[in-house]
Amino acid sequence: MNYQDTIQIRIDSKTKKNAKKILDGVGLDMSSAIKLFLINVINRKGVPLDLKTENGFTPAQEKALVSDVKKAKRSKGYHNLDELFADLEL
Repeated sequence: MNYQDTIQIRIDSKTKKNAKKILDGVGLDMSSAIKLFLINVINRKGVPLDLKTENGFTPAQEKALVSDVKKAKRSKGYHNLDELFADLEL
């Protein structure tokens, strides 16, 4: 059986109007565009967009960066290059 479910979303008028204008330009109606999005979610097994944090990184990149910074803060620091080179010659 081929059932058709209905999805209702609430969105501000400006976003809807601007999206509709762009979708009309590429020959898609709003319903078809949302269907394409959902099909892509299924095919990619995730959101088919590059989601970025407020800092411009993907969540994975930001997590790795935070981890690297924490490691760097725990590592030995040097006051000058002579100290660093002396340590490297061990």
